[in-house]
Amino acid sequence: MKADGDLLKGYMSTLGRAFAGVVATDLTGEGVPLDSAISWALKSLDGMKAAGGKAIFVGNGGSAAIASHMAIDYCKNGGIPALAFNDAAALTCLTNDIGYESVFSHQISALAKRDDMLFAISSSGASANIIAAAESAASREMKILTLSGFDDDNPLRKLGHMNFFVPMAEYGFVEITHLALCHAILDFSMEWRPETAG
Repeated sequence: MKADGDLLKGYMSTLGRAFAGVVATDLTGEGVPLDSAISWALKSLDGMKAAGGKAIFVGNGGSAAIASHMAIDYCKNGGIPALAFNDAAALTCLTNDIGYESVFSHQISALAKRDDMLFAISSSGASANIIAAAESAASREMKILTLSGFDDDNPLRKLGHMNFFVPMAEYGFVEITHLALCHAILDFSMEWRPETAG
């Protein structure tokens, strides 16, 4: 197959529609304007950092790669204490000993505290271990931000104080949009402005 100009334009247009279509909702399911949702994330990160907390990122597969990417960027570039709970030894140990559904919730139980903030990333919004992580974070009264896609009634979307939903059912577009949202939050926290873009 050849990637001609029309195909590339169509792909980029679809990607643009994915980001333009993002819907944010709060814990009650009420819609929140996207700029207000991003502002909530920025304020929550500021409060977390001031209280001595850290950002915790969890995800599976491509979302695990986003979690690792964002944890290092938030920490190195943004000066925000952050980590991703996807160390290979921890995952294989916990999967073997207590089951894959508990690999993130167990680490939250052991290592997280009330002043931490969870970024729970799942394209489908139906990953059992990501849902368990959000529930564990809620039991610690942590701030929770979720990123999901596919079904607009997915269970993860009901668990965050702020929930970003991508109304598409193709992994690539959902994952790229999740990555862009996480980058936008970080970049805005670092005072990015369009006029400074090179």
